[in-house]
Amino acid sequence: MSVRRFWASASTLLLAAAAALGMAQPASAAAGGYVALGDSYSSGVGAGSYLSDSGDCRRSTNAYPYLWAAANSPSSFAFVACSGATTSTVKSGQLGSLSSSTSLVSVTAGGNDVGFADVMQDCVLSSEATCIASVNSAVGQMNNTLPSALSSLYSSIHSKAPTAHVVVLGYPRFYKIGGSCIAGLTEKERTTINNASDVLNGVIAKQAANAGFTFSSVVDEFTGHELCSGDAWLHSVSIPVYNSYHPKAVGQSNGYLPAFRSVA
Repeated sequence: MSVRRFWASASTLLLAAAAALGMAQPASAAAGGYVALGDSYSSGVGAGSYLSDSGDCRRSTNAYPYLWAAANSPSSFAFVACSGATTSTVKSGQLGSLSSSTSLVSVTAGGNDVGFADVMQDCVLSSEATCIASVNSAVGQMNNTLPSALSSLYSSIHSKAPTAHVVVLGYPRFYKIGGSCIAGLTEKERTTINNASDVLNGVIAKQAANAGFTFSSVVDEFTGHELCSGDAWLHSVSIPVYNSYHPKAVGQSNGYLPAFRSVA
């Protein structure tokens, strides 16, 4: 059995569950309330210790919004980040916690809009050519349709919380190139995926700046802790499947939390 076929067989069911890349939802402010919005990277999918009332949103007590709120005691805290969220569902379902008294907002969004889970499934289960074509298609969406979706979301956040300090966080690169992995994707596939992550972060940073928000990258924090690094802060294909390609608890506490804390 080829390495790729073995990898595909071992991960088909796992990646099916990964289709809902978690996008965070709001956590309520600092001095006047902290609200944490977004996808799974803000809800803490992959970090374990999920709040019992969060259901499939999988909001974790190890996620950076929860850790920041515990350390800083904001006057109110609305943690509404949710796995699978897109810019549209953050806008339609997560902004109810925002108000004129909200002073701090965090948000991660954009990965689900460009089909993150489908791209990773193509890369794990299909050929190198299919993987690269899928990544390039996602990059096209990043450049053509995502900017307006982000702009609309950010405008809505500002309208609901006009005086809030809004921190937009990016996504880590997944792979250390030339690292320790001996199976799975090719180096060309890993490099293409990393490059797409850079494009995604660039698009998000530009739209955040246009909105007057603060963008905080997590790339530096995760450098040296990518997949294939030997000390990964991210899950590879794993069980339960929804953990795949999400930060572990250490990725939240040592990656996302410092990136957020430094600008909050």
